[in-house]
Amino acid sequence: QLQASGGGLAQSGGSLRLSCVVSGRSLSNLAIGWFRQAPAKEREVVAAISRSEGNTVYADSVKGRFTISRDNAKSTVYLQMNSLKSEDTAVYYCAARYSSYYYISSSLSDYSYWGQGTLVTVSS
Repeated sequence: QLQASGGGLAQSGGSLRLSCVVSGRSLSNLAIGWFRQAPAKEREVVAAISRSEGNTVYADSVKGRFTISRDNAKSTVYLQMNSLKSEDTAVYYCAARYSSYYYISSSLSDYSYWGQGTLVTVSS
């Protein structure tokens, strides 16, 4: 099970940190992705991280503003979001898949397990 939290209302230029807590599985065996879906838009990748913490990928729209990280001891993956923009408003989902150590994917279809989503609203 994946439980996403940390969403809420933020001002443009502000920050939020999302958390994804993994239960029932060992996070150390999972590659994780953060995705988002804005109203009337398709779900898109935001960032992903392999089992190896040093391997990450970001959507061009969030590069330099968002940072994905993981703490296997806490079974938690984080998405630090800085310099928020109104276009970051969306429901954010975390997703997981079992993978090899350096595997990383930005494709929705590659992920087997999904959390319920947390809403991020950025006001301008």
